[in-house]
Amino acid sequence: MGRRSVTVIGALLVLGILFLVTSFLTIDYMVDYWWFDSLGYAFYFMQRLLYRYLVFLGVTTLFFCIFLFNFWIASRYLGTGSSPPTDLKSQSKEAYRKVLQMFRTGSMSVYTPLSLVLAIVIALPLFEHWEAFLLFVFGPQAAISDPVYGKDISYYLFSFPIYSLLQKRIFISFDILLVSVLFLYWLEHRLLKAQDQGIQKGAKIHICFLVLSVFTIEIWDFFLQRYALLYTSTYEPLFSGPGYAEMRVILPFVYACIFLLAVTAILVVYFILNGKGVKPLIASAVLFSLVLGARYSGILPEYVNKYWVTPNAISKQSPYISNNIDASLSAYNLKNVEIRDVTPTVLPQGVDEQKTRVIFRNIPVWDGELLNDVYQQLQELRTYYDFSPVDVSHYDVQNHNQQVFLAVREMNTTELPKGARTWVNDHLVYTHGYGAVMTPAGQGGDEPMTWFLKGIPLESDFGFKVGQPAVYFGMLDNYTYVIVPNDAGEFGYPKGDSNVTENYDGAYGVFINSAFRKLMFANYLKDWDIFFTTKTNKKSRILFRRNIQQRIRTITPYLSLDRDPYAVVTESNLYWMQDAYTTSQYYPNSASSGLGAEQINYIRNSVKIVVNAYNGKVDYYIFDTKDPIVNAYRRMYPGLFKDESQMPPELRSQVRYPQDFFDIQMFIYAKYHQTDPEVFYQQEDIWEVGMPGLNSEKKPVRPSYYLTLDMIEANRFDFVLISPVMPKGRANLRALALAGSDRKSYGKLIVYSFPKGALVYGPEQIHSLINQDASISQELTLWDQAGSQVARGNIIILPIGKMLIYIQPVYLRSSTSLKIPELKRLIMTQGQVVVMEKSLEVAFAKMIERVKVETGRIDRRFAPLFSEPQPPLPQPDQSLPVTPPSVAPQPEAPQPVSPQPAPPQPATQDEQ
Repeated sequence: MGRRSVTVIGALLVLGILFLVTSFLTIDYMVDYWWFDSLGYAFYFMQRLLYRYLVFLGVTTLFFCIFLFNFWIASRYLGTGSSPPTDLKSQSKEAYRKVLQMFRTGSMSVYTPLSLVLAIVIALPLFEHWEAFLLFVFGPQAAISDPVYGKDISYYLFSFPIYSLLQKRIFISFDILLVSVLFLYWLEHRLLKAQDQGIQKGAKIHICFLVLSVFTIEIWDFFLQRYALLYTSTYEPLFSGPGYAEMRVILPFVYACIFLLAVTAILVVYFILNGKGVKPLIASAVLFSLVLGARYSGILPEYVNKYWVTPNAISKQSPYISNNIDASLSAYNLKNVEIRDVTPTVLPQGVDEQKTRVIFRNIPVWDGELLNDVYQQLQELRTYYDFSPVDVSHYDVQNHNQQVFLAVREMNTTELPKGARTWVNDHLVYTHGYGAVMTPAGQGGDEPMTWFLKGIPLESDFGFKVGQPAVYFGMLDNYTYVIVPNDAGEFGYPKGDSNVTENYDGAYGVFINSAFRKLMFANYLKDWDIFFTTKTNKKSRILFRRNIQQRIRTITPYLSLDRDPYAVVTESNLYWMQDAYTTSQYYPNSASSGLGAEQINYIRNSVKIVVNAYNGKVDYYIFDTKDPIVNAYRRMYPGLFKDESQMPPELRSQVRYPQDFFDIQMFIYAKYHQTDPEVFYQQEDIWEVGMPGLNSEKKPVRPSYYLTLDMIEANRFDFVLISPVMPKGRANLRALALAGSDRKSYGKLIVYSFPKGALVYGPEQIHSLINQDASISQELTLWDQAGSQVARGNIIILPIGKMLIYIQPVYLRSSTSLKIPELKRLIMTQGQVVVMEKSLEVAFAKMIERVKVETGRIDRRFAPLFSEPQPPLPQPDQSLPVTPPSVAPQPEAPQPVSPQPAPPQPATQDEQ
């Protein structure tokens, strides 16, 4: 082998080593790029990478130019006299003389690196807020003005945070410059004075420029303080934002500080240039100090509030309370809430039997956690499957709008037997879950479960089909990476005594079909079995970040996510729908709220995110085009966000109003529905949202729940989110708030307000009423014996016409380790009469009959309701049954839904 060949080989080896070293140093960026590219977001990834460094480069360049320019100007006036004398004691050392001479001659070898270091130190904190800079650049106008200063709201959302950051850093940089330049000129002055020379006038002008700059930047800070007053929290929890003291006392002091600071700056410059005006300068500085002390002293505002505002609070604070109310309603999108006053009646009005049946068919009588237990016991089928939390949704089932429960069957490899927990099983074989289960919301007691979708492989007698039921991406927290397809073969689903193999054939996922990529991923995931396995092939892809929320947060960390993504079943695939929010804490005058650990005072549900459960594809759809924040992101990242109209119809039909968003809105509205400042100040009608934990588990209950009702438009049943509202500190019901979820009514907010003087029972009162019913308590006690446990579900408040009824399911489950909850009975009351029956229909008929007896009503419209034998329920291939078909009697021997009216029973304690 010749010398040239050896040289070439050596060079190639060196280049290869350098390439590997570089790859390992940049492995995070490389893997992230591959991952984003596999999702079709390579350009977006490069945008985000480029943006942050452009911001850092731009800010660093700005401060570098500021430092270098001023140092260069200073160098023009240094060293203009003769060289420093060598006989001075302070300059006896040669090194000192050289360094001093370098500064005096303006050597770029000194000022350039010094300016760069200072610029980086100043710019680094700003680099951490690079995305806020982009919002400042791309943020559009909001077309809403704040009532105090008349500025567009976009100024507060996008500009004010950046101006506040920049002001602090620029002030620090000019302070450093002023001190540095003064020190250099002082040294020069000492040298020139020793030679009977004076410092040049240009140096004084430069000092004046820096002094004026420092004063101007500080004046800018006082201008920003005017806007900062709009975020005052002094008067919370009564109201947010500034009050009389801030606007009439502190704000004038801020303006006085601006004026006196400007006067002081002019006098300082005059003194530097002329050596005169000391007394006016001192007087101005002292006066400024006094005003500044008054501005930051809490004593004066406290005394104004105590002795002037509080005795006249309503008249003095009303304009500021009004600003707070208006801003809060706007910030939480509550401006268009429709109020409908209604007085509940003892009996339903304008409701026929058919409508009542539709309502009862869609009542979600199962508690989510208990139903999850049922799914696990009856449909997990293997230990390695685990169900996602139960979701509530609605589907068209054989031409009927049916509210349903559903959950996705995910693969949980941690549940594999210990001997089966091998690397091959975890990452090559047990790679995905399978399908979903779906049951109707409505069910009667002592009835077997009806399954709209069940089994492995999937079965449905109601027309549900899923072309690709495999679930590679889901809700489990312990998802690990998988390599698919592979030569080991993926476990598809069990079938009899054997297993069906199904290999991944999706278009998404990072290819891992080369030794280099295997090496990179082995290092990235800290698992060297990836590199050494021989089971990969040219089609193999590695799927990681398989938890859908982790996946979304990696792509769009700037969006806040609803805690409850939900599954969607279509003919082609299973999908996950995730609601996302744009938030801010900079909406002026608005009340603060919490979203998880985040404190916010502005929120919009602007984005719906769809994740394909099979291939992990992530799509973003904008549902609020008026939100300035999402429009800024849309400008910032063109191509990432799609229009609502681009969402496929089968997915669009499953869009729903998110619970987290509605709960936050109602938390704010419970206080800010009082739009009259006087009423608001008195807090005369403040509300509480949600229900206490009244079920057997005593766990917190979500304030809202989904129902299918015709409360938005008469005779049109919509999927709505509903929340009970109680007066603060009281147990009675004050209102029912709802939000529409269907396409025609999406986002429509309605509050059914009950008269303040009327007693409408709340959940706690109903719970106590049920407990006091002797016959029900006795029956529940008999069931709650050894070997079984009674569990009572959450109370559902259901409007029927103008009548309110309350429903509480009763479950029975074994006290042994194998607990399969069974829906046993349904308790129903309208606040006076309590009944417990196996079905809602029978309970309703019995309750109406007893109410009429007790009130002496003769009206017979509801007397026969549900009391006559009903026709046989149709088979699955016919129209949707009114009640779940699994409880339907055989066609050849039809049974009535409820028995004929029974002989009068002895009166219960309530009736007595």
